[in-house]
Amino acid sequence: MADLTAGDAAPAIDLPRDGGETVTLEALKGGPVVVYFYPRDDTPGCTKEAIGFTEMADAFASSGARVLGVSKDTVAKHEKFRDKHGLGIALLSDAEGDVCERYGVWVEKNMYGKKSMGIERATFLIGADGTLQRIWRKVKVPGHVEEVLEAVKAL
Repeated sequence: MADLTAGDAAPAIDLPRDGGETVTLEALKGGPVVVYFYPRDDTPGCTKEAIGFTEMADAFASSGARVLGVSKDTVAKHEKFRDKHGLGIALLSDAEGDVCERYGVWVEKNMYGKKSMGIERATFLIGADGTLQRIWRKVKVPGHVEEVLEAVKAL
């Protein structure tokens, strides 16, 4: 598991997104990037978080930041999720889990005494130079999007 801290170079991202394009972190250098990892499309917490980032998309854009949501769901699932909830942020498919591993968010979870592997809800703020500026682990959805936006504005 990657043990990333602020100041580290952000691990590379090269993933397909809803709509079929490929998104690379390298192509987004020059402006801040918010990468948030979430467990699964169309579950209550993940839906709230995606809608929250969508509602604040203009504020992130006016601060020069791009927002990328990443899960292991397929591009087709992302498109259904996007269309069902009117999402306006890029949803990247890390079906193989490589990026999740590099960011250290593929972790053992314990739900009701049953252990399984899954994506830890986490957000990474990457500066224009490609280094990690802030990391939020074990994210609780309420108030999170606003906190991330404040951190973007403070860059």
